[in-house]
Amino acid sequence: MKNKIPIGILGATGMVGQRYIQLLENHPWFEVAWLAASDRSSGKTYGEAAKWRLDTALPERIAQMTVRPADPFGAPKVIFASVDAAYARELEPKFAEAGCAVLSNSSAFRMTPNVPLVIPEINADHLHLIEEQESRKSSGGYMVTNPNCSTIGLVMALKPIEERFGIEQIFVSTMQAVSGAGYPGVASMDILGNVVPYIGSEEEKMEAETLKLLGKLDGHTVTPLDARITAHCNRVAVEDGHTECVSIKLGNKLGRKATREDLLQAWAEFNPLAGQGLPTAPKQPVFFTAANDRPQPRLDRNRENGMAATVGRLRPCGLLDWKFVVLSHNTVRGAAGATILNAELLASLGKLEQVAPPDRSGSLQRKKAIEVGDAVAAGVSAILG
Repeated sequence: MKNKIPIGILGATGMVGQRYIQLLENHPWFEVAWLAASDRSSGKTYGEAAKWRLDTALPERIAQMTVRPADPFGAPKVIFASVDAAYARELEPKFAEAGCAVLSNSSAFRMTPNVPLVIPEINADHLHLIEEQESRKSSGGYMVTNPNCSTIGLVMALKPIEERFGIEQIFVSTMQAVSGAGYPGVASMDILGNVVPYIGSEEEKMEAETLKLLGKLDGHTVTPLDARITAHCNRVAVEDGHTECVSIKLGNKLGRKATREDLLQAWAEFNPLAGQGLPTAPKQPVFFTAANDRPQPRLDRNRENGMAATVGRLRPCGLLDWKFVVLSHNTVRGAAGATILNAELLASLGKLEQVAPPDRSGSLQRKKAIEVGDAVAAGVSAILG
């Protein structure tokens, strides 16, 4: 792109906000132009407001930017949002109504019928749902969400299988990194040498989101995948990278039992974004490793710059049909990278060009009406002399 699209980050000082900044440094399409956070950070420079936690240096340009209030007036037309769900429920519709494209990592609106929950490789067609949003009709703004960090790796591994063979039952047990809880995450005395077999609302999110993502767009809504799913979610003493043990019962789309080679071929050939030129898209979304002891977070989480899911240990399941392990980077593919890739897809479809800059009145239609009225009045005045 000749001119980069200005991006605003809502919740810029948090861990996902920091990951946005890291991943957008030198991005060929997007440029960070606006940062917003809570009242305690507003008015400070970003370097003063945020304690940088990532393993690359905070860009000097970003460090000198002033953190703005979380208000759409003066914000760019494209917003990457990562705030707690309680705040997202209030803030994200406000930005959409003001004419912004809001690409959210929050759970607040993921299951709202007319809000797309999207992984570009999985269900890009669900983006049509933005046209059903009232803000889209009134101001041009809209909301798009990406899934929970544990859901993304699972669905990337399941989609190629579901397409070819169908899936009837899914059993998943997760071992989730502490970074999924934000900073400072889980207290060291609670997690070191320990496993915590509970993450609030995680299992419910994983079950509902998986079926919506694998569902079919049916007119103005999504019909969830007709399958049964159960999830067990656990927090473990790993910094980054969610590991998931999965068992599945297949459908009968193939007309015969699927073999190991069938599943490996499905993963190897799965690349629906090939040739679309999206900068953040992995060249191979699902990578299979044949090593007996892989995938491992330390060794495999950064595959394809953290945007690929790594699958291993494929073997027959004595209870269902097949079982395997999948790993994905929870703060890259599972959070900030997912939002950025959604934005790239929207840009490639021209959807980021079809939003309007925020207006203090919250109604661009009203502003347009005033402009038209003024023009008519001027014409009448000229005619009457």
